[in-house]
Amino acid sequence: MNLEVILMQLGQFIIELISGLGYVGVFLAMAIESACIPLPSEIILPFTGYMVFLGHFDLRYATLAAVLGNLFGGLVAYYIGVWGGRPFLKRYGRYFLINERELAWTERLFARHGEITVFIGRLLPVIRTFISLPAGIARMNVFKMSLYTILGALPWCFILILAGKKLGENWDSLKSYFHHFDLIIGVIIILGLGYWLWQRKKKQKK
Repeated sequence: MNLEVILMQLGQFIIELISGLGYVGVFLAMAIESACIPLPSEIILPFTGYMVFLGHFDLRYATLAAVLGNLFGGLVAYYIGVWGGRPFLKRYGRYFLINERELAWTERLFARHGEITVFIGRLLPVIRTFISLPAGIARMNVFKMSLYTILGALPWCFILILAGKKLGENWDSLKSYFHHFDLIIGVIIILGLGYWLWQRKKKQKK
């Protein structure tokens, strides 16, 4: 099954969910997307904007539903990280090339720069789906995590919903553009991970 077919099926699921449940559908779709399940917000939000264009949704309420969905899903991922993430990584992290030092580094990162990390992560495709999980593993303050999740999710949700509204019946044309952007971000992440593994092997040899 190729990527295009998968996107078509995901798109159909999203359209049926939002069309059938209204604002609740927007909330649920964005909660799923924010809980480490890659349901593309690049389909959810422009279609929500299309519903605004048709007069079925109000722009403000649609944006609120999307942001609250992001927050709820983010909290689910956060508490998975709090309750299961660190013990799991301490026990099985070596199989994922994560040792105690890397885990400690993650915790220090979120302790010192957690706010900006969560805020920027919420504005980046791919990363935004998973950013709450390491915040939970690092036990970042939950109120700060929630605040910066909202601050990061708000412009992302509003801009894509507004774009869907402005495009009207052509909202679907946004999908290919943003998924190309997702691909670029994904390649950068993979290259960065490859470089990190290469450096790690060099240090181990020394």
